[in-house]
Amino acid sequence: MRIAVMHFAHETVTFLPYDTTLDDFIYEGSPARGEALLNSSPRSYIGGFVKVAREHANVELVGVESPLGSKKGSGSGWITKEAFDTLLDKMIADLKAQGPFDGAYLSLHGAMGVRDVAKPESIIAARVREVVGPKAYIVGTFDPHGNEDAEFLRHADLAFTIKYYPHYDGFLQGERAARTLIRACRGDYKPTTATRKPPILTASVLQWTGASPWMDLVQRALVWEAREPDVYVNFYYGFAFADVVDAGMCFQVMTNGKPELANHIADDMANTAWRLREQLVNGTKVYYMKEAVKLGKEALASGKYPIVFADHSDRSGAATWLLEQIIAQKMSNTLIGTIADADVIETLRKKGVKVGDKFDMEIGGKLDPSAGKPVRITGTVYTVSGAAGRPEYGTKAGGSQLWVSVKFGDGNVVIISPYLHQNTEPETWLSIGINPADFKAFAIKSRVHFRRGYYDNGYAKTILLCEPETPFVGTVHLEALNYKHLPRDKFYPYGKNVSYP
Repeated sequence: MRIAVMHFAHETVTFLPYDTTLDDFIYEGSPARGEALLNSSPRSYIGGFVKVAREHANVELVGVESPLGSKKGSGSGWITKEAFDTLLDKMIADLKAQGPFDGAYLSLHGAMGVRDVAKPESIIAARVREVVGPKAYIVGTFDPHGNEDAEFLRHADLAFTIKYYPHYDGFLQGERAARTLIRACRGDYKPTTATRKPPILTASVLQWTGASPWMDLVQRALVWEAREPDVYVNFYYGFAFADVVDAGMCFQVMTNGKPELANHIADDMANTAWRLREQLVNGTKVYYMKEAVKLGKEALASGKYPIVFADHSDRSGAATWLLEQIIAQKMSNTLIGTIADADVIETLRKKGVKVGDKFDMEIGGKLDPSAGKPVRITGTVYTVSGAAGRPEYGTKAGGSQLWVSVKFGDGNVVIISPYLHQNTEPETWLSIGINPADFKAFAIKSRVHFRRGYYDNGYAKTILLCEPETPFVGTVHLEALNYKHLPRDKFYPYGKNVSYP
């Protein structure tokens, strides 16, 4: 059995005023092919897929030339059509050259946005189907923030989606994808699917699965999988910051040749979500920046630290609203990680920046109105390093990025990176020479992923989700966004007469 392994993933913030170009996907190590691709994310989807597939006899995996993630991460706007077409054409050409195949595995995201291209993940599946033919089986793995509907499964046979936010189970879903794809190729699994899209649109910060009601929907999916053999339930929360036609919540159910069961479970999941719609939207407290820092200072004075200020709204990574308030309110012992500013980083690189240098520059802002204004920082260069990695995703382009931190004020340190960084755990800072134990507060750019290392282990005593009053890009107030492709008024809570089913 020969199985092609392919990757093309991006979470696109279409409201950002700059595009994601071909150059953003091309760097040392990307595109990847062969074993380089198969080893590219050993603790996430591909890692799980490869591990299980290689436990089966007579299975050959072929790494097809594929781009890895954008070097800008998810902090970038529409993918240009040129980038999408060029990269996909190369993938398809290599797929043809290395064929034939009995199956194909597509490591995708689900919230990719491409200019002038609707439903790009479905197009990827359709192009792969043209090459592998009607008898081969195709499986995809997805992020739960995918904006998917039934279209992908018109071309592919199977899909597996991470259930948890933070995303703990990417490796597990890769394992499931391999096991079920091989069973299908050998005639032991006959994929039968059903899809439902209850009209619910929510911001990412609301979707934490560590508390009700989001946790309840995940648990309901797990119960269905436990009580019915060969059933798999995908729960896409949706990604509201991609202005695309298929945005919003979605459920997909797969069974082994049981269409009635698939439809029954899909209806149950969608109807349950609809019953919980008010709690799904209103269950999370978000503070404005000024109030959040004020509460943080009070927590610091009362000994309720470490403190996390989580700026969930900063999609570019360059926003300075939280940094401004930390300075204005004289917050102390705070690590700000990070402020994205590629121009400052390039200037420092050319100067040959080193630890101990005096620093007096404006950082951040500029990229778009929601990023605010640049803030002048005067202090001393504290560390100079490569990027802090996320081990669950393996090695990425970030390892070659220059990061510079500056010590200023009363024990504060700000880290400057070229692109958005969502910190997930305090130990990550050790990899760039910063000891988290030296700080009592952390100001980070993260929606929910920070809970992996700051909440789930009891590390942080105070957590404050925050956003600026105005303007918006990653706001919880989606009514402030100028949607052009998504009919927002057809979704709860933004339409007056939205009903389901």
